[in-house]
Amino acid sequence: MLDEDTMTLLGQVEMDESYYGGLEKNRHANKRKNVGRGGAGKTAVFGMVERGGSVVAKVIPSPAESANILPTVRSRVLPKSMIFSDEARFYDPLTRMGYGHERVAHAAHVYVSGDAHTNTIEGFWSLTKNGIRGVYHNVSAKYLQMYLNEYAFRFNRRKSLGRHNMFQAFIDRIE
Repeated sequence: MLDEDTMTLLGQVEMDESYYGGLEKNRHANKRKNVGRGGAGKTAVFGMVERGGSVVAKVIPSPAESANILPTVRSRVLPKSMIFSDEARFYDPLTRMGYGHERVAHAAHVYVSGDAHTNTIEGFWSLTKNGIRGVYHNVSAKYLQMYLNEYAFRFNRRKSLGRHNMFQAFIDRIE
């Protein structure tokens, strides 16, 4: 479904990580993992979106850390792009890698500071999680990447009109 496997992002790029999975309190007692952040026992996902453009979302090893994220950034985001993220420490090396980098201090309840925000990628997470919860009800970690691909496909064609609309893009992929 995706052309996004080779997509390059440039300009202003927002990035964020998210975690997919059920609530810890809803798990059977012998399957609970009461360690770490809110993502303990969940599947980690990393996403990047070019403002006004396309999104790339990828399942990564959990927990999210620099070793899981930075290779994807290097391969997908052109140097000299301005990156906006939250204050997570694994984004620290971005400036040394040649990217402009601004942060939003979510821990201090700051969500927008001038041009710095991650609202677009967080909106994508909201669409994806609500879509999965509403349409599919739940998704196993094994197939989560396929569902992310579907929602990225939809998001990247949200402004398509005329001959190149989403339906036509889907039909063109049928062999």
